[in-house]
Amino acid sequence: MYVDERKAAIVGCGFVGASIAFRFLQQGLFTRLVLLDVDGDKAEGEAMDLSDGLPYGSAMEITAGTYDDIADCALVVITAGANQRPGETRLELLEKNVSILRDIVGEITARDFGGILLVVSNPVDVLTYAAWRLSGYPRQRVIGTGTVLDTARLKHLLGQELGVDSRNVHAFIVGEHGDSELAVWSGANVSGLDLDQFCRIRGRRLDKEDRERLYRQVRDSAYEIIRRKRATYYGIAMAVGRIAACIVRDERAVLPVSAVLEGQYGLEGLALSLPSIVGRRGLEEILEIPLNREERRALDVSARQIREAVATLAWGQPSPVG
Repeated sequence: MYVDERKAAIVGCGFVGASIAFRFLQQGLFTRLVLLDVDGDKAEGEAMDLSDGLPYGSAMEITAGTYDDIADCALVVITAGANQRPGETRLELLEKNVSILRDIVGEITARDFGGILLVVSNPVDVLTYAAWRLSGYPRQRVIGTGTVLDTARLKHLLGQELGVDSRNVHAFIVGEHGDSELAVWSGANVSGLDLDQFCRIRGRRLDKEDRERLYRQVRDSAYEIIRRKRATYYGIAMAVGRIAACIVRDERAVLPVSAVLEGQYGLEGLALSLPSIVGRRGLEEILEIPLNREERRALDVSARQIREAVATLAWGQPSPVG
């Protein structure tokens, strides 16, 4: 199977898919981008609108297409699915979006596709596991955006709280991309300085109550955005752009993507968001970073919720090997 390392496709041209396409146009990672949507006119309209900006962006071809056009893509981004309504949890989206995903994955696997599937649709951890099961692809080639966006939200808030560039803040949100996610405070640092040590140097205070407040802001951020503007899309577009850059440039960067576990932290039979090395082949390795006792308990709770959701799914075929 032939893979064009500079060609990508986006399945789903709603707010999220269109924002990701715009981000790809800005980045210049790809020379060919195919847009697919159940509404063909919507895909064509987005391709036309984006193409108008090409003289001021990157040299690339942006077209609307069909599943026949994605067989040679290095990356297929799946954003199609029902939107999260105000007050609705990501897990409540499960039944609707698994049905949509089943159709999409069936179309992709019917072609000689040899690239990487990147799942963006929610609930992303469960859908990442479902995409792996339904596709039969090796786990390295099926990943989800996981808590990459949540981690960015935490870094941003910590940067504001500490009065420092958020790009110098290193901290992870892990577990479910959703209500049971957790912040790994025990490993947080600012340019290598332990978080508590940095606070002392800067004369700042970040006690348990402050950390809980920041965590809740991160966890509830999507709900607050959806309440105000009905949807979130810019932040996740930036997160997808970061993951895509790691793949195209073979960066082997560490990002908390959602991936199928094979015994990490004693867990399997689910996909969960954990720091992982991401490169040209997709998932290279899931890292078992140190967690304190409280964080480990919280991770187990998060994993249990995802596993319970996975257990509700009916499979039309056995799980793949690899």
